Amino acid sequence: MNWLEDFCALAETGSFSRAAEARAIAQPAFSRHIRALEEWVGADLFDRSSHPTELTAAGQKFLPLLKQVMADLEAARIKAMAAHAQHGASLRFAATHLLALSFFPKWLTQLETRMEVGAIQMMSDSFQACEDLMAQRRVQFLLCHRHPQVASRLDEFAYPKVCLGTDVLVPVSAPASDAKGEPTHRLDGDDAVPFLAYGSSSGLGRIVASQLRYKPMHADRIQTSFVGPHATLLRSMAIQGRGIAWLPDMLVHEDLQDGKLVRAGGPEWDIPLEICLFRQPSDMAPVAENLWALVSA
Repeated sequence: MNWLEDFCALAETGSFSRAAEARAIAQPAFSRHIRALEEWVGADLFDRSSHPTELTAAGQKFLPLLKQVMADLEAARIKAMAAHAQHGASLRFAATHLLALSFFPKWLTQLETRMEVGAIQMMSDSFQACEDLMAQRRVQFLLCHRHPQVASRLDEFAYPKVCLGTDVLVPVSAPASDAKGEPTHRLDGDDAVPFLAYGSSSGLGRIVASQLRYKPMHADRIQTSFVGPHATLLRSMAIQGRGIAWLPDMLVHEDLQDGKLVRAGGPEWDIPLEICLFRQPSDMAPVAENLWALVSA
């Protein structure tokens, strides 16, 4: 870049001494820069026999193209600096699908009343994919459901966390057609139970699979009839009468009130949840550290 700026200064002034003075370097060093640039180009760029020094045909061709390149480089530098500043000042979250849609917007609104948040980047995916984003340091925070008895990679590697709230997984079924409020599929009977299960990458799926081992119903009565990636799909399948699903109360609370879904078992079948915010264990941008200090106080 110094050589290129030296070239432009000499082309403008036509004098090695004045160009060197304008560039605030000694004339011998300035002359070496011009010669090194010409060696790199492979042609003389200046006619040194003329006074003032003039561009050769090669130099005349080189100058306008060089100015465009330098303008593009400067624009690229400015954009990179702006992106760096935005990246440093922004908050980057990963969240599981349901919490990104239902919990995060309200929580963010409350947070904004207490601090200047700035730009936010949200990535919504399965819990397993969100774990990967944290491991790759592509996000600063992960918002997810958690059960104290079901460890994840974040727990194993001691990512700091704070509990922002609670929820509960409720076993639900479509109501029976007799309109008496009884479930089409129930957990306290003797028949096999069609089970609407979460996929293997789902954090809620890990929790349900772990906790069902401690429930009173024998495992062979649960027969998986459908596997879906997230709770909103399982909710739709449950409403259609396809089976029983353990769904977060935040998702099905209104459905239970409206009678679209009914409980498929008593409170003993509920699975309590925490809504947790995990953070990177290393230092983060100041705005991210401020957020953490606020929510963990």
